[in-house]
Amino acid sequence: MKINFQKLPFLLAIIFLVFSSGLFYFLYNKIQDNHTLIKEMNIKIKEEESYLGELRALGHGIKTIEVEKLELEKHFVSSSNFVPFLDTIENLAPKVGATAETTSVDISQDKLSLTVDLDVKGSFVSLYKFITLLENSPYELEIVSLDIFKETTQTFWEAKIVLKLISFVN
Repeated sequence: MKINFQKLPFLLAIIFLVFSSGLFYFLYNKIQDNHTLIKEMNIKIKEEESYLGELRALGHGIKTIEVEKLELEKHFVSSSNFVPFLDTIENLAPKVGATAETTSVDISQDKLSLTVDLDVKGSFVSLYKFITLLENSPYELEIVSLDIFKETTQTFWEAKIVLKLISFVN
């Protein structure tokens, strides 16, 4: 028996096999390159997400510190704006049934403290409560002098108070 072997279809099959194998390896290498690229991109994405998370945390920290900074600044008085401090001190008196009036304000020569002279009028209890409020104020105050007196012709007590504001910022 004689086998009739045709060379042309066999040759086409081999050419197709070689072409298919070459195409397969080419596409396989492209897929591997893309897979490596995807891994690198995922690493970069995670780094960026981490960076953004740190930025968000930093922003939140700054907001928290800003609130604390404002709270801290309430305890200090600047040389450019001490009027709110004087208003605060004078507004303490009506809360306890007294009246307070600022008679003089003096910034020390070294500009590290502020001296305030006050005249306060009211009952002895209201003066005592006013002094207690001064001692418990959010500012660091030193009472330099305190004179409490009542003249026989008056029905109220008077106090001459000299305060030194230590929490003073130039």
